[in-house]
Amino acid sequence: MKFGIFYEISVPRPWGNDTEKVVYDRCLEQVKLADELGFDSVWAVEHHFLEEYSHCPAPELFLTACAMVTKKMRVGHGIVVCVPEFNHPIKIAERTAVLDILSGGRLDVGTGRSATWTELGGFRANPDETKKTWDEFVHCLPKMWTQERYSYQGRSWSMPQRTIVPKPFQKPHPPMWVAVTSPGTEIDAAERGMGSLGLTFGGFAEQEEKVKRYRKIIRTCEPVGEFINEAVSTVNFLYCHEDDAVAVKTGLRLTGTFNYLAAQLLAAREAYPTKSYPSLGLLPSLRHDVAGPGDASGAPEGIAIGNPERLVRELKKWESVGVDRVNFLLNALETVPQDQVLNSLRLFAKEVMPHFEKKPSQAEAAAAAAGAR
Repeated sequence: MKFGIFYEISVPRPWGNDTEKVVYDRCLEQVKLADELGFDSVWAVEHHFLEEYSHCPAPELFLTACAMVTKKMRVGHGIVVCVPEFNHPIKIAERTAVLDILSGGRLDVGTGRSATWTELGGFRANPDETKKTWDEFVHCLPKMWTQERYSYQGRSWSMPQRTIVPKPFQKPHPPMWVAVTSPGTEIDAAERGMGSLGLTFGGFAEQEEKVKRYRKIIRTCEPVGEFINEAVSTVNFLYCHEDDAVAVKTGLRLTGTFNYLAAQLLAAREAYPTKSYPSLGLLPSLRHDVAGPGDASGAPEGIAIGNPERLVRELKKWESVGVDRVNFLLNALETVPQDQVLNSLRLFAKEVMPHFEKKPSQAEAAAAAAGAR
């Protein structure tokens, strides 16, 4: 089991001249400390127009800054939007290669297609097309990273033969992931040999069934890349304190604030009738899951808020259903003071992390197998 941190970068109103800079600076301070403490990775979303909820439209820039202040942590797109109105596939291939070089080969590339009407409508993207363009992009990216010269004539985009440079530092290329929010997307990930980047919580029984299905299908997959990235990641909240009651109280304030933010957003299916989005997606799921039944303390099942003993107990459950990595949201609207966020990270690393064994990442395994670098 590995542990990462995950950023939406929410910025509370009122927005002064330096509000966003203060929030970004605090995030980078957390990332630097997490690297020193032994956290495995940092992930950043790509969102647009989502006031207060997420001011992170350029994750490649934030992740580059993260790479500059860390030595070991992997940096991950969680996710880059694979819709042509948002990002041209050539630019994705170029930007990710540069980030992989600058980070010294520490990049993971999560892919997805956006889930809110605020964003899809803002870019005038057709929700009926996003699944198809995502599939096209993820098949093209590894070839653009690895082939000396590349040309393409496809459904949503095309290019004449050119040399796309630079190439990624990792050989053959960075691990690829799919954001799993809608039911069945874990099958899409497995069929393509990609990691399952879970962005909803769900109950343990539901997660165990998804993991089993993913592991079974990926054995016979046709990978889009040069290697199979068999890995299952999930997202969670983190607030750790020696006093369980204090931890739960603060943690519930964090999850409640996130719920409030998510409730202000408009899921694609709520505004646009389409079979392409069979569920309401990430945001309503998050609202439901963190408001679910908990124990007498009020802490929802599976959510990492509490004292170290509680966190070890809850995270062992995630490990038992087959999850390889848990990525933590540390704050929402700065509702938890920065010193408390940093202390929570320190306590987690000291008292919780030693209870879990680290395994080599797929990228490390692939690099070792290929004799890369």
